[in-house]
Amino acid sequence: MTLIKCRECNNEISDKAVLCPSCGAAGASYWWSAEYRSKRTLWGLPLVHVVLGSAFNPVTGKIRVAKGIIAIGGIAVGVVAVGGVSLGAIAMGGLTAGLACFGGLALGVILAVGGLAVGFVALGGAAIGYYAIGGGAWGVHALGENARDPQLLEFFKGRFGR
Repeated sequence: MTLIKCRECNNEISDKAVLCPSCGAAGASYWWSAEYRSKRTLWGLPLVHVVLGSAFNPVTGKIRVAKGIIAIGGIAVGVVAVGGVSLGAIAMGGLTAGLACFGGLALGVILAVGGLAVGFVALGGAAIGYYAIGGGAWGVHALGENARDPQLLEFFKGRFGR
């Protein structure tokens, strides 16, 4: 542990401190955290809510979640959600759930695209869905190394041209 000067009151604090015990300013380990919440709202939610940095609020100790129409953060919940864990109509991130999802593990009601994709239409390394396309594909209409469904190609041709 190293002692450093608080950037607000100049008292010595640990470099690992989340808050200065004298003035309550964020410590060095927390300096890069930021949060933005737009003043405009829709349905009681901010239009944009961005939470960057530490997953925990240093004052309350609670997990910080970005909640808004557009939500960006480690944990994000919104109509459009981007984060490590995200839940939304359109969700992007490591672990995603919603109507249309894009991520490492994507759980989508309509569309899922990711390493492991589960949804009505699933595209991914491993795809599970009614229509599934991937390295490994499992579903009613699947196209992958393990399955070949000629009706799957007709489905996409009928909806997307050619």
